[in-house]
Amino acid sequence: MSEAKLAPAGSGGARATGVLQAIARMSSTRANYWVGHVTDFLVGFALLGASLWLDHSRPLLSALVFLLGLFIFSFIEYAFHRWLFHGAVPLFERGHTIHHQRPLGYDSLPFFFPPAVVLMLAAVLALVLPAAIALLLVGAIALGYALYGFSHLVIHRRGRFNHPLARKWAAVHHVHHYHPDKNYGVTSPLWDFLLGTWYVSKSKAR
Repeated sequence: MSEAKLAPAGSGGARATGVLQAIARMSSTRANYWVGHVTDFLVGFALLGASLWLDHSRPLLSALVFLLGLFIFSFIEYAFHRWLFHGAVPLFERGHTIHHQRPLGYDSLPFFFPPAVVLMLAAVLALVLPAAIALLLVGAIALGYALYGFSHLVIHRRGRFNHPLARKWAAVHHVHHYHPDKNYGVTSPLWDFLLGTWYVSKSKAR
C-alpha cells in the first residue's frame, strides 16, 4: 500500500496546518524581516533592469510608465493599510495589530510572498501589454513597495531625525499609531488628503 493510503484521515489538512504554522513562526524572525527587505529591492531592480534590457529606445514613455507605477503603488499602500490591515480580514489585521503593539518587532510577511505576488502580476500583465512595459510598470510598483518597507523601517528604528522635514515626515506615521483611523500613507500623504483621513489636530481644526 502507498504512504497516502496508510496515512490517517485528515493528515493532509494537518500537514497543511503545520506548514502554515511554520511559516507564521518564520515570519516573526529577524532573519525573515531583513531578508524580506533585501529581496523586495532585488526583485524591483531586476524587473526594471529586464524591462530596459528588452526595450530602452523610448526613454520618455519609460519615465511615464515608471511614474505611473509609483502612483499606482501609492494607492495600493493606502488601500491595503486602511481596508486590509485595519479591516476585517483576520490574516492581515492580526499581524498589523501586533505591529501597533510592538512597533520595533520583526513581524512581517514571509520574505517570499511579496516577490511571488509581484512576479505573478508581471506575468499576467505581460499577456495584455508589451513585455517591456509590463515589467517596467510592475518593477516600479515593486520598487514602491520596497521603498515603503524601508521607509517604515527607518521611521521606527532611526529614532529622532535631525532635519526638520524628516522629523515632520516621521511624525505623520507616528500620529497613525496614536490615531489608527488617520494617516494611512507612509511614503505619501496624497490619498489621506484625497480620501479624508489626514489627521488634523483639534487646535488646528478650530
